[in-house]
Amino acid sequence: MMTDSAATLPAYEDVLEAAARIAPHAHATPVLCSRSLDALAGCELHFKAEPLQRGGAFKFRGACNAVWALDDATARAGVVTHSSGNHGAALALAARTRGIACHVVVPEGAVAAKLAAIRAYGATLHPCAPTIQARETRCAEVQATTGASLVHPYTDPRVIAGQGTAALELLATVPDLDTLVAPVGGGGLIGGTAIAAAARAPGCRVIGAEPAGAAETFASLQRGERVTDFTPDTVCDGLRGTLGAPNFALLQRHGVQVLTATDARTVAAMRLLWQRTKLLVEPSSAVALAIVLAHPEVFARQRVGIILSGGNVDLDALPALFARAEDAA
Repeated sequence: MMTDSAATLPAYEDVLEAAARIAPHAHATPVLCSRSLDALAGCELHFKAEPLQRGGAFKFRGACNAVWALDDATARAGVVTHSSGNHGAALALAARTRGIACHVVVPEGAVAAKLAAIRAYGATLHPCAPTIQARETRCAEVQATTGASLVHPYTDPRVIAGQGTAALELLATVPDLDTLVAPVGGGGLIGGTAIAAAARAPGCRVIGAEPAGAAETFASLQRGERVTDFTPDTVCDGLRGTLGAPNFALLQRHGVQVLTATDARTVAAMRLLWQRTKLLVEPSSAVALAIVLAHPEVFARQRVGIILSGGNVDLDALPALFARAEDAA
């Protein structure tokens, strides 16, 4: 049984426990294929469609596991987190499945559609300045006032284990993958993915996809130490967070590589996915396909699994987003 300590690294057994715990609440999302995208990429692609997950993103997996892992006495005080959108909405929805309170600290400038989702799921929002330090400080204040349990967006071991269930399902559907790609921001998804892949498909490479304008994970792995002093500049709003310490440890332990793609390539990949698979994904998700298309020599003639992490897009912003990408191309 895992503790609340962010320093505790989850293991494969924790991913299996998470899968059983969330099964009554989370969707087993489909795996999609596209022959036309295979031809463009020069490899065989298998897309895990997490935009079809409850809450519109993989984040529900980790949040649900964390909420339902609480004992009854602890759960009664509710949960608290900080989030730019998807994790906050996921935790609010997970808390609602258990009938407990949820508090979400949100940075100024977060995507309006994501904030609306958090409110719709019944959480109380607490605004703060758009920095990691401001988010963590405000979160600690809310926790002290309410007694709620902290569910960190990506360093909580229960969250990491829950996120690993997406890869677990993908590898059950397509067990002979050569490479598995997932977006990397704070590192919850890629960390959980690495754990699941190491146990279920030890010969499968795991590669993190990161926007070029927020490539601190790439830099961290190159230096052998976490890079935390950076200013993100990317349309991938869900990938602007700092890589967590336990997440970095998991990436090092499992030999995870990271590749980057520009925002222009990412938005182009987003458009391709919409056209070819009819699945609307957000930029933070499309970056996973973008790195495959940007680095064809790495993936040539392989069977590649891609976790499409979410689809919570501000529809009103799409025309400007596509226009910006075309101008940058």
